Amino acid sequence: MFGKKRSFLGLDLGSRAIKAVEMTPAGDGFQVTGFGYEPVEPAVDEAQEGEKLRQSLESLLSRARFRTKSVVTAVSGRSVIVRYVTMAQMAPENLRNAIRFEADKYIPFEIDEVVLDCQKLEDAPDGKDMKVVLVAVKKSVVEDQVRLLESVGLRPQVIDVDAFALGNAFELHQALSAKAMERDRVVSLIDIGARKTNINIVVGTTSHFTREVYIGGSNFVELVAKRFGTDESGAEMFMADPGEAMGELRETVASVTDELVHEIQLSFDFFENQNDQEVREIYVSGGASRLAGLPAEFERALGRVTRAWDPLENLAVDPRGVNEAEIRDKAPNLAIAVGLASRLRRD
Repeated sequence: MFGKKRSFLGLDLGSRAIKAVEMTPAGDGFQVTGFGYEPVEPAVDEAQEGEKLRQSLESLLSRARFRTKSVVTAVSGRSVIVRYVTMAQMAPENLRNAIRFEADKYIPFEIDEVVLDCQKLEDAPDGKDMKVVLVAVKKSVVEDQVRLLESVGLRPQVIDVDAFALGNAFELHQALSAKAMERDRVVSLIDIGARKTNINIVVGTTSHFTREVYIGGSNFVELVAKRFGTDESGAEMFMADPGEAMGELRETVASVTDELVHEIQLSFDFFENQNDQEVREIYVSGGASRLAGLPAEFERALGRVTRAWDPLENLAVDPRGVNEAEIRDKAPNLAIAVGLASRLRRD
């Protein structure tokens, strides 16, 4: 099915930790053949962030056993713009030229400052138009990412966007599931990282809305650590298993939970008004998805079936190169890394 066994390393360069998942073709499918997780030390200022990230990446590569140096990684943040636009029907070879003339309407940067990409999603109902996703990323962000990877001996193959990687991980999860997914089912993927939350609404397996909200797990941790007089590690352990103090935990994090729910609801309202489709289900991932009772709180507040999901659930793990207990423990944090590594399915 895949021919030569080429491995890809999905590398999620998070603000608090680097997550790496390597996938390699195996039989008619593929398996996880490498894994790494490395915390990133806090930086005192923005200038120091890049150096701290490089040090953590070097440490991860020195400890983990990967078969490949071919890397797929992603960018995110305010220098990344994603827009869903309607354009007249045209051939794919003409779309990339046309999008440069349309981009001025949708992005706040000069065209010469960005890397542009686009892809047709589907035909519009009238048959004359089509829906297109437009992505613009500041060139400096892409160049910095490539420079970082090459400085530690890696070979960047693809620079993706976090939200799309999240969608790819879910697509893979569903493709390997015994239960076929409804073609027009509308679900929201919510990945709660340390500093931000990715919201991706997919119809079937195609992304139709993405947004980043700058609320994350660190907001929960800070409140819990302050309330219970513990450090970050102790706060995270308590959040996952508060025991009889569940009510006190809910009260402590209520302000952050309410703010995040409000932003998610705004996203749903915008999507539903624009597309005349209703979000039916919510799948939560990311480190903060471990917060006891969070899926249930989302379900209560947002009125949609909500579940935490495991991006490794249907994937085989090669025990020769991976500590299975460790990777399974970190699974909620790995959706983006898995989605990046899954690009080998399209290679």
